[in-house]
Amino acid sequence: MSAVLVAVDVPTVGDERHKHWAKVVTNVDAGKSSGWAYEGDFVASGGIQDLPAGGVLLVYGERGSRANPQQQARVFRINSDATLSLVSEAKGSAWARTLRDPIIELLGDEPPPTGLAAVPDNELIGELERRGYRVTHD
Repeated sequence: MSAVLVAVDVPTVGDERHKHWAKVVTNVDAGKSSGWAYEGDFVASGGIQDLPAGGVLLVYGERGSRANPQQQARVFRINSDATLSLVSEAKGSAWARTLRDPIIELLGDEPPPTGLAAVPDNELIGELERRGYRVTHD
């Protein structure tokens, strides 16, 4: 079964004149401590993108002068209501290692339920009965 996609406004981190990117992280190579540790698909930042609900979004950017850019990154959980929840952030050259363990933990967590799975059984049964269906439970 494919993930439910939600239209999310992907933020931009840092200054748009410098390097910036966003990625939906699907796996982390724990043996690496650089940005190459994060596996997944790149998505455009600074606009609406269809992303998997419950997924993990890593957004990277730089600010400051071209000669001395300051790195920063933020990790978000993609919510089923098309919002983002900030989970962690890091600045400086150690950003990738700083965020590695929180992202591994997020990927190991069971994502929050989406769609009808998020609706309690009694509410689903009530709605079906209001529509004239008869519900039996084994």
